[in-house]
Amino acid sequence: MSPAAAEKRGSVLLLVGVVLAALADALASTVLSLGRADMMGDLHVTPDEFAWLDISYTAAKLFGFVVVGWLIGHVDARRVLVVVALTLSAACAASPLATRLDALVLLRGVQGFSGALLLVAGQVVIFLGYPRKYQPVLQAFFAMGAVVAPATVAPAFEGWMLDSFSWKWIFLSVVPLALAAAGLLLVADRPEPDHSAPRAFDGIGFALLAILLSSLTYGLTLGNRWNWFDADRIGWLSLAALASLLTFCGWEMLSRRSRAIDPTPFRSADFTFAFVVSFVAGAALFGSAYLIPAFAVSVLAFPPTDAGLLLLPSSGLFACALLLAAAVIQALHVPPFATVPIGILLVMTAMYLLSGSAGESGSDDLIPAILLRGLGLGFLFLSITLIAFDTLPARALATGIGLFNAGRQLGGLMGVAGLQALIDHNLANNAAVLASHVVTGSQAVRERLEAMAATLVAKGLDAGAASRAATGILAKAMTGQANIIAFDTAFIAVALLFVVAAPILILVKVGTARLLGGRTSQSTAALKSSIIP
Repeated sequence: MSPAAAEKRGSVLLLVGVVLAALADALASTVLSLGRADMMGDLHVTPDEFAWLDISYTAAKLFGFVVVGWLIGHVDARRVLVVVALTLSAACAASPLATRLDALVLLRGVQGFSGALLLVAGQVVIFLGYPRKYQPVLQAFFAMGAVVAPATVAPAFEGWMLDSFSWKWIFLSVVPLALAAAGLLLVADRPEPDHSAPRAFDGIGFALLAILLSSLTYGLTLGNRWNWFDADRIGWLSLAALASLLTFCGWEMLSRRSRAIDPTPFRSADFTFAFVVSFVAGAALFGSAYLIPAFAVSVLAFPPTDAGLLLLPSSGLFACALLLAAAVIQALHVPPFATVPIGILLVMTAMYLLSGSAGESGSDDLIPAILLRGLGLGFLFLSITLIAFDTLPARALATGIGLFNAGRQLGGLMGVAGLQALIDHNLANNAAVLASHVVTGSQAVRERLEAMAATLVAKGLDAGAASRAATGILAKAMTGQANIIAFDTAFIAVALLFVVAAPILILVKVGTARLLGGRTSQSTAALKSSIIP
């Protein structure tokens, strides 16, 4: 085999290995979205106890995102990728065997930490292992595994797994993907440039970050369950998060020899802007990914498979939008920022269309809006990825990618928590408002109850049982209508999120350009000489 052919083969194997690793993380990250009820029954745990699986996974993943920059400064990114792929495989293989909740909580923490390292190391390998001119298309392929799969493909696959087998097989399905990724990465012989910048380990800084992220994750995950600050534990954890944040900031400013987080990425105006956009986009991505299946299951009474399949058609348009945006940016040299407004408008329109859903809506009514959502997210995520990392020096790339992903994850965590609180609050208010209009002595109510009772009597019930059943049916219909209105309000809230965020994003863009623009323009040549070959 000629050297050119060998290099091409190595490039393909490397890319396929990275995408397979991202797919493995996508399955592991979404395993609890639809399998929650089945797992709770098999493990015999309460919802509060089961929530520790979410808390452990999310907190470990967030911590992995912030520590990965230091790790890749000491260990080759591809070696990190192979090790964490094998670790993820082992943790997922062991999960179905766990009979105790605490063991499964520990394994979920390992999966979250491994997944964070895997995503960042994979993206670093792509950025550093391929020429810069090919990055739009390559990042589009990576996003298919890292963003498209968990948002669209994974719920459909996991719903089918739950209906056909059990939740244990979802964990087991991760194993062959992770092993295949590790194998391909081992045999790919494409060399990777060494742009590492080792930093001393800041134990105090990382400990403060661990406290901050754990407190935030617990509060956002269970805050709505305990009515937020009505529970003392949420208040104390909030104080712990605030104290650790302030202490961390003070420690980082005073520390000269070592820092837990390299501030270099935030010296780039483009990265700072993209980081804020990723936070908002994460809230929209995770929030809508939570709302659509939840609406289908709780309101429309879809089985898990059908609820998961709702998002599957949008994966095609999501992927097409990624490739189309990549082609436009790479071939026509269009600035990545140009597709950001398009993505935002499409997502807003999709959420607005979903806000008109009713109890009689079917998959045919929801699919157009879901397809539009996939198209918008595709245009949005590739653009902000390229904006974020185009001017970063290679030595800060791992830190920047980790922080970017942490921002998206935190945005999603806050978005889901906010939507859960909004739905619960509106559900109670809507039920009260509807009940105030359904008065027992009202002629319309009396006629409705009499009609339902007559129908039930005709089906064989006696008059007394039919009257009680009619009252129960009416109460159930009111609860269902209150639920529909609450979800519709949540859909419109996601659309309005961008309306509220748009002025903030503009201010961030203008402000960072003025504050950091001069510094960035003076160092652009130096930075780009050390970025991507």
